[in-house]
Amino acid sequence: MRTGFARTAIAALLALATPAAASTLITGAAVYDGTGAPARKVAVRIEGDHILAVGTLKPRNGETVIAAKGLALAPGFIDAHSHHDAGDYKDRGMPTLLAQGVTTIVVGQDGGSAGPFAEVAAKYAARPAAINVAAYTGHGWLRDQTMGADYKRHSTPAELAKMQALLAADMKAGSLGLSSGLEYDPGIYSDHAELVDLARTAAPGGGRYISHIRSEDVAFDAALDELLDIGKQTGIPVQISHMKLSIADRWGEAKAVLAKLDAARASGIKVTADVYPYEYWHSTLTVLFPKRDFTDLAAARFALTHLTTPEGMLLDYYAPEPAFEGKTIAQIAAQRGEEPAVTYLWLIGRAQDWEKAHPDAGEAESVIGTAMAPADIAAFLAWKHTVVCSDGVIGSRHPRGAGAMAKILRYYVREQHLLTLPEAIHKMTGQTAEQLGIAGRGVIRAGYKADLVLFDPATITDHAKVGDSAALATGVSRVILNGQTVYADGKPTGTWPGRFLKRGQP
Repeated sequence: MRTGFARTAIAALLALATPAAASTLITGAAVYDGTGAPARKVAVRIEGDHILAVGTLKPRNGETVIAAKGLALAPGFIDAHSHHDAGDYKDRGMPTLLAQGVTTIVVGQDGGSAGPFAEVAAKYAARPAAINVAAYTGHGWLRDQTMGADYKRHSTPAELAKMQALLAADMKAGSLGLSSGLEYDPGIYSDHAELVDLARTAAPGGGRYISHIRSEDVAFDAALDELLDIGKQTGIPVQISHMKLSIADRWGEAKAVLAKLDAARASGIKVTADVYPYEYWHSTLTVLFPKRDFTDLAAARFALTHLTTPEGMLLDYYAPEPAFEGKTIAQIAAQRGEEPAVTYLWLIGRAQDWEKAHPDAGEAESVIGTAMAPADIAAFLAWKHTVVCSDGVIGSRHPRGAGAMAKILRYYVREQHLLTLPEAIHKMTGQTAEQLGIAGRGVIRAGYKADLVLFDPATITDHAKVGDSAALATGVSRVILNGQTVYADGKPTGTWPGRFLKRGQP
């Protein structure tokens, strides 16, 4: 009996000495912790889904050791404005994102969320992917649920109250806040008072307001003033989605815009922004018609002269005539033997007719428009309160979905020296988490979740371009999500430990 007792005691002591969960130690990395601090030569221990310790650490018996051999170790990158949820995570491995080191995407953007937050989160939890997801509640979704097809007007008090109730339920369930897309239907028809009242509903408990503002070109100043006033009236943090000056007449004015934002911050308005590193946007053919008159030839001519060019408008998707996809308005106009502005209006009209004939098929068209100046993009990226986004989607001809984060590290860090590596990582990790209300992630620190990327700063490169937009980035060695390796040896591992994140909760 004594022998049996001794064996039991020894087994109990061994159990106490053994970690509760398998641990992994990453050694030999240059650790960029996501705060903007310089790299440190420290080891990082992961246990379960979190970081257990950071410092001078020795391997435990039986512990998995990852020898980084001088590679950079950073928090997993957070895409502050993403549409990668389109397609419902058909490829759960998400190689487009993992090849760039992205571990979290923020969706529900431009006013378009996929449904009640609790339902969307539950659906993802039942079939997760190899990525974390956080979400805003879309203003457009609120209007759809409340006003239906009768949206080309201001809301009534009763309709606003219903929208507020839907938003309040989403906020309670963990939504990051309210997003709007005010250049798009149905948000374009809302008035300022509606947005202020909805922002007040979202503000308690750390909610945010993020907006594709009413104009990124002709009426940019008024659109920016509207966003700032929402922040002033409600106290809610306000973020400019994919900040840009997409009007040739105002190229070079980024510094003046930033001076205005700095003054707003000095007055107490908590304004921030996100930016993607490309000179061309991806939207609809109709977005350049704020008056929504798609028979206005003068407006079409103005758009193709001041806002972009016929050569700079490339059809990404065109359901009525798929043969037009990959062609510019200039090319289609030459094919039809007519003025590009006439072709522009014809393309819109045909797409709208197609949508009427296929009411359940979604939008009939999308376009890539070249409209920004490189110097303005650089100035916006360098602003202290800007974070990085892709605004990307899987399957588009726009390369940002597969290249944005890698391009930041290749072009703006390694080649242009606009940002230092610690600054860029901070903008893609810790700063993003702080600005968006994502807790317990974005920093390499004990107790934080183990979302990590191991990469080579000297070789990380984006390869996606128009015409080959799905080309994967290279230079990322390993991606760890919630403590599990999801990407290694240039491909996803087939594990899907992604989580749907709630505001303020890790």
